[in-house]
Amino acid sequence: MEGLERRELSVETEAKTDDGLVEVSVRDTGTGIAPKVAAQLFQPFVTTKQHGMGVGLSICRTIIESHGGKITVDSDPGRGMTFRFSLSAVDREEMADVQ
Repeated sequence: MEGLERRELSVETEAKTDDGLVEVSVRDTGTGIAPKVAAQLFQPFVTTKQHGMGVGLSICRTIIESHGGKITVDSDPGRGMTFRFSLSAVDREEMADVQ
């Protein structure tokens, strides 16, 4: 969103009770990315940044998938992007043993 007049970032959560999941959506009003890049975005060393290393989203995907979740990206070139990831929901009883 760097250099754009309108820069908005929103984070939303939604309980997917039928699936036992929680979905988190992170949406921006940036320029979006080309479909070809979006298809490779979670691969190591793929970046859209001039000085980026291209490992952040790959690491995120590994962590999320190791917890039984999934991460996706939707891009609307010229209007922004939305990243979504889901994780298993945890109930209060499960949290009782966490310190």
